[in-house]
Amino acid sequence: MSAATGTAGRGVDRRTGNALRSTEARLLAFAVVITFAAHVLLGWSQGPEVPPSAIVTGVAMTVIAIVAHITVRTMAPDADPTLLPLAFLLNGLGLVFVRRVDLAAGSDLAGTQTVWTAVSVAGMCAVLVLIRQVRTLSRYQYSLGLLTLVLLILPLVPGLTAGPINGARLWIDLFGMRFQPGEVAKLTMVAFLAGYLERKRVLLSVASHRFGPLLMPAPRHLAPVLLATGVALVVMAGLRDLGSALLLFGVFLAVLYVATGRAAYPLFGLVAFAIGSTLAYQLFAHVRVRVSIWLDPWSQVSNAGYQLAQSLFALGTGGLTGAGLGGGRPQDVPFSATDAMFAVIGEELGLLGATAVLVAFLLLVVRGFKISLTARDEYGTLLALGLTATIALQTFVIVGGLTRVVPLTGITLPFMSYGGSSLLGNYVLIALLLRISDESRGAARGRQMERPRTGKSSR
Repeated sequence: MSAATGTAGRGVDRRTGNALRSTEARLLAFAVVITFAAHVLLGWSQGPEVPPSAIVTGVAMTVIAIVAHITVRTMAPDADPTLLPLAFLLNGLGLVFVRRVDLAAGSDLAGTQTVWTAVSVAGMCAVLVLIRQVRTLSRYQYSLGLLTLVLLILPLVPGLTAGPINGARLWIDLFGMRFQPGEVAKLTMVAFLAGYLERKRVLLSVASHRFGPLLMPAPRHLAPVLLATGVALVVMAGLRDLGSALLLFGVFLAVLYVATGRAAYPLFGLVAFAIGSTLAYQLFAHVRVRVSIWLDPWSQVSNAGYQLAQSLFALGTGGLTGAGLGGGRPQDVPFSATDAMFAVIGEELGLLGATAVLVAFLLLVVRGFKISLTARDEYGTLLALGLTATIALQTFVIVGGLTRVVPLTGITLPFMSYGGSSLLGNYVLIALLLRISDESRGAARGRQMERPRTGKSSR
């Protein structure tokens, strides 16, 4: 490559990176404006003046967005320009509805959630600074697998556990703050699965042993990943974190299928899921309660089925266009700021607003899958797939639970529900996707620059 070619290539490289970041900046500005406007409308529903909380939140989100954008522009200039704005839009709207719950219930959660937004974005920036090549994570696959199990067991450790909340032991008290280590465990588990399956992909794709009518790979290759995933599922079931257990199992099957290309794995997984669900139904009373509520919430509307029934009432009250910001009754829905945030959105924004939120999640998932398809190596592909499947399945499980598509489980709506540990985990997830997309775009441009020129040589 001649000097002129190299100079031109670097110029194109800078222009392309600047164009991506300029697009990101405009989309981030749009997300901040939407958040501020929603806060103002919510304030006007309570009185004629713009509330100070809307101004404070608007300024805080603007500063956070600027810091995030500068970090991505510096550390990942070729990253996908839509991921951060989509996450920021969902996060900002989530803050609006957390504030709405505060106004209805007399609580003060929005301020804490704003602080957690700053902490979470700082965590995202730290990941971008510290992890320059995502493949470095694959070197620590077994350590990440062990860390996953440790994080899941932490809520059972005396002195750390925050005690059972709503029957589940999911939180620990750390430096005076309540934290849910399972949110981080989801990410470490995906990183472990991606690293192990990338190295064992060929061996797991070849069926060399017969188990009855089934042909399976050698047990010594399949056993470690089955053991780690099985133990994690058992621990989650013991902690009564059924939503996260379902989420992890779905992500495991998705990554395993993509890594091997064998349809037998998801089919076998569905059979195992049916058997496990039947056993859980027989062994655990709370599982039987969840299923009975799912099948007929109206028969228990005054006790166990009250949350689901009120969520359905809220969604029905919203109709097509909603009751308007400040016009609903989120105080009637138990745990509306966490488990039932989508019901609050559906009541006040209606079917159209709720659909718009789901479209934002869909765009986030589509961009994540595109990053997986264009990753520069197999590890990046599997990691991006697992991370994106985590968001997709988590959204499906909670929205499906509130609409009676699947049994209701207590997990949060990504970026929107109240919860600092969930928000932090999701922003770290975005950071990893940004890093993968930055590497893949940079590698693709490098290959284009290395192509030999045709025609006359420039001397």
